[in-house]
Amino acid sequence: MNIRVLPSNLVNQIAAGEVIERPASALKELVENAIDAGAHKIEITLAGGGKNLLVVTDDGCGMSADELKLAVERHATSKLPTDDLFAIDFLGFRGEALPSIGSVSKLTVISRVRGEKEGWQINVNGGEKEELKPAALPEGTRIEVRDLFYTTPARLKFLKTEAAETGQCADMLQRIALANPQVAFYLYSDGKKKIGYNACSGDIQTARRKRIADVMGQDFEENSVPIAAQNEFCDISGFVSLPTFHKANSLSEFIFVNNRPVRDKLILGAIKGAYQDLMMSGRYPLCAIFIRVNSRYVDVNVHPTKAEVRFYDNGSVRSLLVHAIRSALSAGSKQTADTGLLEQLLENNIENSIDYTNNLNQSFMINEKTKELKGYPAFGKISSGKKSVFKTPDLMPAYSVKVEEEPQYQNFETIGELGLAKAQFHNTYIISQTEDGIAIIDQHAAHERITMEKMKQSMLKNECLPSQMLLLPEVVDLSLSEKENLMTYAETFAKLGLGIEEFGPQAVLVREIPALLGDTDVKKLIKDLAAEISEWGSAYALEDKIHHICATVACHGSVRAGRALNIEEMNRLLRDMESTEHSGQCNHGRPTYVKIKLEDIEKLFERR
Repeated sequence: MNIRVLPSNLVNQIAAGEVIERPASALKELVENAIDAGAHKIEITLAGGGKNLLVVTDDGCGMSADELKLAVERHATSKLPTDDLFAIDFLGFRGEALPSIGSVSKLTVISRVRGEKEGWQINVNGGEKEELKPAALPEGTRIEVRDLFYTTPARLKFLKTEAAETGQCADMLQRIALANPQVAFYLYSDGKKKIGYNACSGDIQTARRKRIADVMGQDFEENSVPIAAQNEFCDISGFVSLPTFHKANSLSEFIFVNNRPVRDKLILGAIKGAYQDLMMSGRYPLCAIFIRVNSRYVDVNVHPTKAEVRFYDNGSVRSLLVHAIRSALSAGSKQTADTGLLEQLLENNIENSIDYTNNLNQSFMINEKTKELKGYPAFGKISSGKKSVFKTPDLMPAYSVKVEEEPQYQNFETIGELGLAKAQFHNTYIISQTEDGIAIIDQHAAHERITMEKMKQSMLKNECLPSQMLLLPEVVDLSLSEKENLMTYAETFAKLGLGIEEFGPQAVLVREIPALLGDTDVKKLIKDLAAEISEWGSAYALEDKIHHICATVACHGSVRAGRALNIEEMNRLLRDMESTEHSGQCNHGRPTYVKIKLEDIEKLFERR
């Protein structure tokens, strides 16, 4: 078998297979080139999801005739003035984009330098370059990509539908637009405008906030908190969502390193760790995080599409990001994204929209002859008219709201945003009156967070929580692996007030439990802890594991749903929530309370 040098067009097609995976990849390379050229406005036009046509037009600095001739050659670039790959100050630097695209498509590049009277055009068809010729064009550059992958039909078969490819292009443009709020972006697909982001004015933080609202929506802006942290070589800023504002996937986690959109496993893992014990399993936060690193401390040349980076000090970046997010969430810890909005109930006029008879027919069994509710004779007969009025019976005790005579509250200056407790219903939820409405509090979720934060604070101060001895030690049978994993953390359990020791080959003996737990199911607590520790493996850091342990113990020791509370206990719980970090959500990420504003209630009763 003879060794031979591959022809240049085949080399370019191989390189294109690494760099240009789909139309969105070509769009990314071309738009980043436009940004590097100093463009203030970039327009993208698609046809057939970018497979048939992809046009990128910018108002950047443009290219002269000599530069344009070099631009379609492999490894020709203006963005690496020195030979130092650790001094990269542009989004592009390899000089592969245009020749790679030109080898698998029909490429036309037209460019005019600012201040010049005419522009120049060059065509590249399947890697074959044509002669340069003059062309008319406003200042800037226009790149047309037609019949993408026509020279590599196998790659073309793997592309998705036109709608899916258009969506990928839109997603890529949104990521780039987030990092460059000073640039205007417009995307047109098959004659329809898909994206229109005007350039944002003001300082970088103001501009970013405006662009984030454009891309991620007003809801994110209202349910997010800013983050900021820095050390000697790294600066982190951006916005992260409240733990109660989340999605079922991580697609809304936008991460940028030196303005370059990336999907780095280290950073994604750090975000997940920062939300540990704050967000329910299987849910993901929304965020826009901007990391600025000295170019000598980050390697952006580790992936063909530059989608991943490698930091000089991974641990330092991870800890700084986790600290920034946790500090921001602590500052907004008493917020919750879940509010009792009543707009849905007010979309139509109540009198004209509710059919009492139909509504009842859906909820109860109705005797069609007597028009009486079966089993509920006290309701009487129901008329067939829409504005029927019927007598309601006295509510049964099981459905009553518990209201006690309120004691005289002395310390009004200590009352916070959760107001004063007024009642408890279903022995699970507390209703309080706030300054501008009411709040409904889940007593178990709220107390669960309070208990956990007390444990975490004690652990942080290296203190041991008070414990109570069991009258009869509890023996808990486990599997051999569960017992071994559990005993690994015996010292940590002791600091939390949970005393366990080995008892035979597959059992542990529990002699004492945290005093915070009171009367709890000890066996279930130990089995839950053993199961969770076995599931972790070695993937979590020690701090994350301790938080997991605290969360499990706190869940077992909190006020249970169904427990009756008096007014003093309710108000004590509210005051504790107001002084506890992250009290807006429980250890599993669920909201601990919702608020309903008085003005919304008044709209419901047509008082506004």
